[in-house]
Amino acid sequence: MTMDTPNHIPDIPQEKFKFVQLDQEIVDSAFETEPIGYFKDALIRLRKNKASVVAFYIILVISSLAIFGQDFNPYTFRQQNPERTNMPPRVPGLEKLGIMDGTTILRNRRLDSVKDPNQFPEGSVIRVFNQRTVRGVEMVDVKVDYYKLVGAEDEYYWLGTDYLGRDLWTRLCRGTRVSLIIALVSVVTNIFIGIVYGAIAGYYGGKTDMYMMRVCEIINAFPQIVVVTMFILFFGTGMFSIIMALVIRGWIPTARLIRAQFLRFKNREYVLAARTLGVGDLAIIFRHILPNSIGPIITRAMITIPGAIFSESFLAFVGLGLKAPEPSIGILLSQGQKVLLQHPYQAFAPSLMISVLMIAFNLFANGLRDAFDPTLRGQE
Repeated sequence: MTMDTPNHIPDIPQEKFKFVQLDQEIVDSAFETEPIGYFKDALIRLRKNKASVVAFYIILVISSLAIFGQDFNPYTFRQQNPERTNMPPRVPGLEKLGIMDGTTILRNRRLDSVKDPNQFPEGSVIRVFNQRTVRGVEMVDVKVDYYKLVGAEDEYYWLGTDYLGRDLWTRLCRGTRVSLIIALVSVVTNIFIGIVYGAIAGYYGGKTDMYMMRVCEIINAFPQIVVVTMFILFFGTGMFSIIMALVIRGWIPTARLIRAQFLRFKNREYVLAARTLGVGDLAIIFRHILPNSIGPIITRAMITIPGAIFSESFLAFVGLGLKAPEPSIGILLSQGQKVLLQHPYQAFAPSLMISVLMIAFNLFANGLRDAFDPTLRGQE
């Protein structure tokens, strides 16, 4: 063999070779930081999202009020008092600052009636304004201390009362609890059904996947409001009926999400290895593939909760909610909008509650989505 041959191997004597680092111990470099798992890394990134942290604490506060808020005053959510109807809000301490002090404006009152101590006790009238003459009668608007006007100086209704004299603070706390229970139960049911259905469709694929997805499309083709209305009209109103109405189509997006995750992971090497070792289908589905979908499942659940709260409130607003006297946020909104011009505070509190809940859950869900995003793992 000559030097011109392409595969020429030079003849180098063995004496010219020597061992490098023969006397040194060669080991892997030690980790300088603590190893971080998937969920711990997600939690670290979630904590750095200030908006999501604030939203989480807001959800905790509202949940605590929903559970314990009724115990803060002596009234019950169904207790009626015909002598205390449409009372304005009055809160101890704030009344001295002129905020929620129990005052209200009575419009179109005769001027001579304002001077009658039987109709307006001493100290109840704060200001008389907008004096005018209507068909020869002197008319005025009067700002009064409504609690003195009705002889309730020692009573406090933090959010006022409704047309039946029921305390709105207690009813709002009770209604928030009911709305959250409906939302949580319906979401958990939807997630469970969606996981099982989507896992079977995605894992087995083929005709099984095709038939199962066509069933989803058929169910999803019916308008939501029509399906919900027919369901409630058939089974009647109540918490169970509303939950089932929200479950009829609510599981389909979760099923599609889980199906996509299984189509993505079912042919990975660790799944093929488990199948080669004789691991059963159920074990592969729930022990090897499903844990990779925990992040999207949690994110999906948190995104679905505000939608369920809004759907329940909408059903209650249009008259398909719970039976009286059980309240919910939607029922309080429906009752408040009827007297919006006369007593706006009755609609303000439930509208503020549902707005804060929707914003808080959406912000927290956005934070969870970013925290569980595998493409962001390890980033500061």
